[in-house]
Amino acid sequence: MSTAWKSRYANRTLGVKSSAIRELLKVTQKPEIISFAGGLPAPDVFPVQRFEQACRKVLSEHGPMALQYGTTEGYQPLREMIAHNMARYGIGANADNVLITSGSQQALDLIGKLLINRGDRILIEAPTYLGALQAFSVYGAQYVPVEVDEDGLLTEQLESSLRAGPKFMYVLPNFQNPAGVTLSEGRRQELILVADKYGIPVVEDDPYGQLRYEGEHIAPLVVLDRQNVRRDNGFTLGNVIYLSTFSKTLAPGIRLAWIVAPEDVISRLVLLKQAADLHTSTFNQYVAYEVARDGFLDQHVKLIRQVYRERRDAMLQALHEYFPHEVTWTHPKGGLFLWVSMPEGTDSQALLNAALAEEVAFVPGDCFYADNGHEGVRHMRLNFSHSQPEQIHEGIRRLSVAIKMQLRSRHPMH
Repeated sequence: MSTAWKSRYANRTLGVKSSAIRELLKVTQKPEIISFAGGLPAPDVFPVQRFEQACRKVLSEHGPMALQYGTTEGYQPLREMIAHNMARYGIGANADNVLITSGSQQALDLIGKLLINRGDRILIEAPTYLGALQAFSVYGAQYVPVEVDEDGLLTEQLESSLRAGPKFMYVLPNFQNPAGVTLSEGRRQELILVADKYGIPVVEDDPYGQLRYEGEHIAPLVVLDRQNVRRDNGFTLGNVIYLSTFSKTLAPGIRLAWIVAPEDVISRLVLLKQAADLHTSTFNQYVAYEVARDGFLDQHVKLIRQVYRERRDAMLQALHEYFPHEVTWTHPKGGLFLWVSMPEGTDSQALLNAALAEEVAFVPGDCFYADNGHEGVRHMRLNFSHSQPEQIHEGIRRLSVAIKMQLRSRHPMH
């Protein structure tokens, strides 16, 4: 390999690592492997026919516009629809507070570009979403991790962590990726009050909020901030930037997500997005609007909830049936993932090799920690949305074989 380019790469690229999940997906393409590794929505719930009809309609009625360059902010009717839909959750935004991005990953990258100077500290959950760590690390972020439990981020640890002076907090309150846990209402209130006290902005990432399978809806942080702190439902003020996506409700392949923020923040993000890609695909935005309109999205989300709830229940049942008693796991009330904790001394990377030999895959827990930390070494993330219930049952059986082998190797018989 030529080394001529090496000395020319920017310093910011030197620490960039490949996503462990993307690498693992290459292995799991083999048809014989049952994969709980990707965060993949179920392809059997993609509304293919509705997309087909929408493409035809967009091309026949709006073809020249849909195939043309568009505004950086995004297609106005789509932004208006997003603002209207969010109002049901108490988010009082209008279209001017909404920026369409090419997936949530671009949203995270733009936020990193906007807010992070090299060496800035970011408060994150431990574990947290791997894609956010990848996006923020490019800009030289340092991390202040705060642990989670079944009720989400441990807010009693927030005050001491905030003394480190983080630039912002990055939080996934609903069915968190990777742990599947949900931030309780009491802790949400506490987080918002502490963030306001210290003047620390919050980036609320909510890709799974609509995918709740049990329990009551809990108000987003962005709503609590306005109700409890600002006493204002508008978006002029506000300490929270909110992100969501169509990837989990329509299809990830269209790469459509959005940022909701005060207009001043949006206008700065627009300048950064112009420099990155001018705008998100005009055609995709027209099609997504056509697919989602007239109440279709609401009906479709009900179907997704039904399918994923069945798969989550199948996984919980199989874990109960097959896993050794010293292994524990979270009980997600929604989303796509659950988090398995094994006894001290277990190595999930070594376990992955044993699992692949049994033709089943998962994501080892260490890659969800900012320092690829030892905390994650005895954990694994399992995805339940992508596999049929019978596959889930068989996959968990295979995984239990690998786990029991590793546990035996820790405590060999005398």
